[in-house]
Amino acid sequence: MDSKDIALLYEYNRWANDRILDAASELTADQFVKNLPNSHLSVRDTLAHILSAEWIWLMRWQGTSPKTMLNPADFPTVRSLRAKWAEVEREQMDFISEVTDEFLGRVIAYTNTKGEERKYLLQHMMQHVVNHSSYHRGQVVTMLRQLGVEAVDTDFIIFISMKTGMP
Repeated sequence: MDSKDIALLYEYNRWANDRILDAASELTADQFVKNLPNSHLSVRDTLAHILSAEWIWLMRWQGTSPKTMLNPADFPTVRSLRAKWAEVEREQMDFISEVTDEFLGRVIAYTNTKGEERKYLLQHMMQHVVNHSSYHRGQVVTMLRQLGVEAVDTDFIIFISMKTGMP
């Protein structure tokens, strides 16, 4: 995987996040925070988890090891989530625009939120973030369906079809 592939993955990730946030915008305030059986308690908490993971990994790539994740309660609305997400995505894009193929092969060390030292290749960390976001977006789609919102397709191949105009 090279820097162009990483840039494409993150373009896809932004597209998919936008689609999920658009769908979540159809929820009422009560639906947004309603407890549903899943990895996280609600649509809000799951979206905040995705955002928090994207933020914390970005910080790690930049040499900082935050001790805690973002607090879902800090995001009472989809609009508040979207605003923070826009900041994180701008920083991601700035970082990605500077990443070279050589840099993707570097080992990055960090301390996780449990205080454990970890180190991985940057390219693997970056792939992990998109994979992690995709996993939890799938959970959000399930929760949205349970709340009566029409499912939104966030598959990578759909993104490629839309980007290239190919069926």
